[in-house]
Amino acid sequence: MKPKVGFICVHNSCRSQMAEAVAKINASDIFEAYSAGTETKPEINQTAVKLINEKYHVNMNETQHSKILKDIPELDIVITMGCNVDCPYLPSKHREDWGLDDPSGKAYSEFEYTLKVIEEKIEDLKERITNGIIKL
Repeated sequence: MKPKVGFICVHNSCRSQMAEAVAKINASDIFEAYSAGTETKPEINQTAVKLINEKYHVNMNETQHSKILKDIPELDIVITMGCNVDCPYLPSKHREDWGLDDPSGKAYSEFEYTLKVIEEKIEDLKERITNGIIKL
């Protein structure tokens, strides 16, 4: 059984949604990916949607939606995205914060940078899960 990894943010509209999409594309053989927040926005950040669509040909408007914590299953690994003030707490076997600034309202290059960091961190997470560095 694959571990369940949750990418958690306050609004579940940008960073956590991009992380869920990338993880489903690049890490579904290693873990199940979810994202959620303590609040939701009416829609996923459309700049994030555009970037994921350009890079991966996945339309997050069709494959994902904004979710609150109770909408996802119990998690083995919780990744907080860098919520600054009010990162929600969820029980898990492993927890870490990726400390990512929210690119919302900023230049497209900020979204690209955030996505690049997310991709690198997901690759690192896959490796740590596969090699047993993260104990579950």
